[in-house]
Amino acid sequence: MLEMYLISVILASILVLPFALKTFSPYLWMDILYFRVLLRILVTFVSRRRRRPLFFVLDRFLEQTAAHPDKLFIVFGSERYSYAYTDTRSNQIANALQSHPRYKAGDTVALFMGNEPAFMFTWLALAKLGSPVALLNHNIRTKCLLHCFNCCKSKVLIAAPELQEAVKDVLPSLTEQGVVVLLMTKHCDTPGIESFSDKVDEASDTPLPRSLRSHITFKSPAVYIYTSGTTGLPKAAVVNQNRLVTALAVLSSNGVTASDVIYLNLPLYHTAGFVIGFVGSIETGSTIILKRKFSASQFWDDCRKNNVTIVQYIGEVMRYLCSTPKRENDKDHKVRLAIGNGVRAEIWREFLNRFGNIQIREFYASTEGNVGFVNYAGKIGAIGRVNFLHRKLFPYTLIKYDTERDEPIRDANGLCVVAPTGETGLLVSKITDIAPFVGYAQNEEHTERKRLRNVLKKGDLYFNSGDLMRIDNDNFIYFQDRVGDTFRWKGENVATTEVGDILTLSDCLKEANVYGVQVPGHEGRIGMAAVTVKEGAQFDGSKIYNHVVSYLPSYARPRFIRIQNVMEVTGTFKQMKMKLVEESFNPGRIQDPLYILDDREKSYIPLAAQVYSSIISGSIKL
Repeated sequence: MLEMYLISVILASILVLPFALKTFSPYLWMDILYFRVLLRILVTFVSRRRRRPLFFVLDRFLEQTAAHPDKLFIVFGSERYSYAYTDTRSNQIANALQSHPRYKAGDTVALFMGNEPAFMFTWLALAKLGSPVALLNHNIRTKCLLHCFNCCKSKVLIAAPELQEAVKDVLPSLTEQGVVVLLMTKHCDTPGIESFSDKVDEASDTPLPRSLRSHITFKSPAVYIYTSGTTGLPKAAVVNQNRLVTALAVLSSNGVTASDVIYLNLPLYHTAGFVIGFVGSIETGSTIILKRKFSASQFWDDCRKNNVTIVQYIGEVMRYLCSTPKRENDKDHKVRLAIGNGVRAEIWREFLNRFGNIQIREFYASTEGNVGFVNYAGKIGAIGRVNFLHRKLFPYTLIKYDTERDEPIRDANGLCVVAPTGETGLLVSKITDIAPFVGYAQNEEHTERKRLRNVLKKGDLYFNSGDLMRIDNDNFIYFQDRVGDTFRWKGENVATTEVGDILTLSDCLKEANVYGVQVPGHEGRIGMAAVTVKEGAQFDGSKIYNHVVSYLPSYARPRFIRIQNVMEVTGTFKQMKMKLVEESFNPGRIQDPLYILDDREKSYIPLAAQVYSSIISGSIKL
């Protein structure tokens, strides 16, 4: 009788257990599966770290090429390239460059190209030569381009043919520095710029000896990726070989395999496109459908045509896709996973509702940061899920932050105050051997600004993410805002203080207070500047236009300018922004002269009430 009772209790427990877990620990099974993935990644990483000679991303590419040489690696429009072709073409590029009398293996090279197969071929070639690569934003020009080039002390510039005019603008400075300038074309008449494609076509496709990269260690720089957070004068984040090897796991850890087809339409010069799309695909052995740039109208047709299974996104991508006219075949595709960051909860829901049962894998990370999160549970609106193991490997915390003073709140002992669960705090992550912060090339001042000392105890050192977060009672973490003078537009971070500094370099402006204002129907905030004019000078819209175009990429150029007689400041002499942000660019609320950037006129022209109404109604898109 007792045995029957015990058996009944055991059976009942087995039946009740799943329901109990679902009620009291609804994410336990997901946590267990994720821990298993983390363990697999850790084992793979440790085994690769122990390999001799040292194992890098290039070695993983060579493994994939040896395993399936004829497999399709890159599709670019009508062009199709296998792993084997990619390998041999990169050998040709490497051999052609090595034969140049003014280049030696290991020299830093700047790559100035848009999204095209040659970008990938060239990066692999430079990896074979042991050269770090500076990934230049192909939208930058003149002074900004020269600054980015000089950040990494590059000896060579390799540029796409369509960027020849941009290169010519800075050619005198490059020539003065003795820089080798190569254009990916078969013929070039411009003195100081050498054609390169013709040399590549004639070069041998013999594999490069490993000895050319024998000097590389895990701490050696692999690529320099420019953070858009500083806009006017971008910072070059140093991504070392160790970090790049770690990044191999980004796609594989999310269930991506060799059978997947990945749609890559984000810029290769950014972390998302290069690290996740390109490097991630090298690990998985997937096929990449490469697009020159994102197109909302062509997105799903491209996915259907190429049997795409994995797509990447940033928040704006999701919104743009949801804004396209609805079609009967919206759910007719093979996409099963979308991986990215920055999507708002309401757009997330709308995207799933319209385009079907696609797994959204939202994550949080930064190019230079030492901490990241993944929302493996799929909780809408969250950027990740925190857990004990993650915190042990990458110690992080949220600390209370005074947004008015723009600094962490500290207690009587001078230590930071931890933000309670449910409250917003600044995300900081301890700098350790496992979670290092390398910083920015040739920019110790900005590197030091990202270090935060005496956080939880005297003498400790943390990375300051600059992001305000909140953790709920279910251990999901949510992005709240960015601290300091930063806003986001067109998928890029814009640092207002540096845009202001650029504006005041002009002849007629004395002060500039830059901020972001919201525009109906647009993601993020668009740039606006309240300025004062120098005594005895007049506001010249054409000159200011030429100035900002010369110094700033398009996303960072203030679209609106407001002329003030006096700049309002706080008691601690900080520029006041809140009232300006509230008044936005509404001529009905603002008595000051207002101007709008007009690319057709190549000038800042007066903002008419009719133009304002058209922007607000959505007739004019910014």
